[in-house]
Amino acid sequence: MNANVSALTPSDLTAATPTSPVLQRRTAEPLPTPAQLRGRLPLSSELGASIQQHRSQIRSVLNGEDNRLLVVVGPCSLHDPDAAIEYAQRLAELADQVSDQLLLVMRAYVEKPRTTIGWKGLLYDPRLDGTGDMTEGLALSRRLMLSIAESGLPIATELLQPMAAGYLDDLLGWAAIGARTSESQIHREMVSGLDLPVGFKNGTDGSLGIACDAMRSAEHPHRHFGINDQGQPALIQTQGNPDTHLVLRGGHAGPNYHPDAIAAARTALARQGIDAGLVVDCSHANSGKDPLRQPAVLESVVDQRRAGEQSLRGVMLESHLFEGCQQLSSRLEYGVSITDGCLGWSKTETALMQAADRLRETPTP
Repeated sequence: MNANVSALTPSDLTAATPTSPVLQRRTAEPLPTPAQLRGRLPLSSELGASIQQHRSQIRSVLNGEDNRLLVVVGPCSLHDPDAAIEYAQRLAELADQVSDQLLLVMRAYVEKPRTTIGWKGLLYDPRLDGTGDMTEGLALSRRLMLSIAESGLPIATELLQPMAAGYLDDLLGWAAIGARTSESQIHREMVSGLDLPVGFKNGTDGSLGIACDAMRSAEHPHRHFGINDQGQPALIQTQGNPDTHLVLRGGHAGPNYHPDAIAAARTALARQGIDAGLVVDCSHANSGKDPLRQPAVLESVVDQRRAGEQSLRGVMLESHLFEGCQQLSSRLEYGVSITDGCLGWSKTETALMQAADRLRETPTP
C-alpha cells in the first residue's frame, strides 16, 4: 500500500464529510429508506405468503412444469390509481375464468425509460405536473401495488432504477429488464439477488447475445456496491438467480415471434446451456408499435404451442381500460394510457378468452 494512503478505520466511516468547494450542478433531497417505507406500508404475512405462491406458480410455468401460458398484461404504465384498481378488478375476474390455461399477471409499471426526456412514471412524478415528488411517488407506487396484490393477482414491473427496487421488490411476482438495460452490469448484479423470476429482453436491434450474457451473469453470485434497507452504502453479496429467461420483443429488422425466429432463439440458448423458456412481448417491434396488432401476435404464439412448440411459455401485452394513448395534459381521459398505445379492455378480454379456448383444444401429444 502507498505510504501516503492508509486504510479507513471504523471512526473514519462515521466522521463528517467536508463539503466540496467545487460547485455542483445538482441538489440532494433525502428520501425515506426502503425499511422506513416498508414499515409505513407493510406487507402482511398472509399477503406475503400469497406472493410467494405466485412466484412459485410463475417459476413452474417458465420451467415447463406447468403447461399453462404465462400472460403479463396491463397498462403500459400506471398513472391513475383509480383506473389501475378498476383494471385489476376486471383482470382478477377474468383470471378465474381462464386459470386452467392461462396464468394472468398484472403489468404494474411505475417507471418508464425515456429515449430523451418525458414523464418517467408514477414513482418519479406522481402528480403528472413535473414537480417530481419522489417521496410521494414511492409511497403511492407501493400503496397501489399492495392494493393490486390484495385483488389476488401476481404483479409484474420493469426494474429500471436499481436503487428503487428495494422499495417494491417484495411485492413482485415477476420482473423485466428492458432492452436498453439488459447490457448493464448493475442490473445484472441486482437481478442476481432477487428471489423472483426475471425476464431479460433482447436488444433493440433484435440481437439475442446481450440478453443471453445477462442471464448467465445474473445466475451467478456477485459482490457489488449498493444500499441496504437502512439506506446506507453497503457491499451487497448475492446468491445468483436461477429463474431468468429471454423475452423476445422484436428489433429494428422487425418481429421475432414467428416460427423461424423461435427456432433460432432456441438454438442460441442451447449453445450457451440456457433453458429455452421464452416469453414473447406482443407489443413493441413485434406488433410494429401498433397496439391493435397484439392479438395477432398472441394468436401466433398459441398456434405454435398447439403445434408442439414447448419453448413458448409466456406473452406480454400492453392493455388498458380503453385503447390508444393520449398526450399528458391537465384534462386526461379516464383509463387511457399516457405512454405507449394500449389495447382496450374489451379486445383484451376477447383475445385472452379465445386464447384459452384454443389451448383447451390442443391435441394431446
